[in-house]
Amino acid sequence: MGRVTAVPIPQPRAETAADATRRRAGRSLGVALLVGAAGSAVALIASGQTWAEGSAAVAGTGVSLDAGGRDVTGVPAALAVVALAALVAVFAVRTAGRLLVSALLALSGVGATVAALVGANDSAALGEQAARTTGDTAATVAAVTHTAWPYVTAAGGVLILLAGLLALRYGSHWPTMSGRYERDGTPRPARVRKPATRPATAAGPATDPDRPEDIWKALDRGEDPTG
Repeated sequence: MGRVTAVPIPQPRAETAADATRRRAGRSLGVALLVGAAGSAVALIASGQTWAEGSAAVAGTGVSLDAGGRDVTGVPAALAVVALAALVAVFAVRTAGRLLVSALLALSGVGATVAALVGANDSAALGEQAARTTGDTAATVAAVTHTAWPYVTAAGGVLILLAGLLALRYGSHWPTMSGRYERDGTPRPARVRKPATRPATAAGPATDPDRPEDIWKALDRGEDPTG
């Protein structure tokens, strides 16, 4: 019987720490985009809803009052817009710039959350509406109730904060918009431009060997009259 040689079976390459980091960075990129955009949208929409309701007496009749989130505080809506801009800008910058934009994204989430929670039980906006409605700056608001929209706004701020934290942790491994860099951050090889070819000079007049004047002209030019 012939000798049988064992052929080694190729083993899959073990995942290195760099591979694991890139894999986590790829997942974190999608999550950050999703939660950042969703959080900004939630904060913008919820801050435009009614946060507080009440009534004020006008000529012995109760008048219904309501205050929207932007009447109470415009901070969450403004920071939601900032967060959207930062979410886009984080891909346009690198290194220290990306770190700063990521921090701005996270701080926008913190600010929107805190502002929404502080305004959740605020009745000052209803008092201002009562004063405008009754013409009496001392008018009081009765039967004040607060809705859940401030807490929805705060939840949007938390999502923005999460996107900022992901950008701070994994943003250095994310791709950039710059066309000069590949997805892994390594510079692309420079394009080598070919030197411009000079246009060929026009050839001199043809020499007729049967005409003596052409032969002398060719000799004057240092040309071979027989060529």
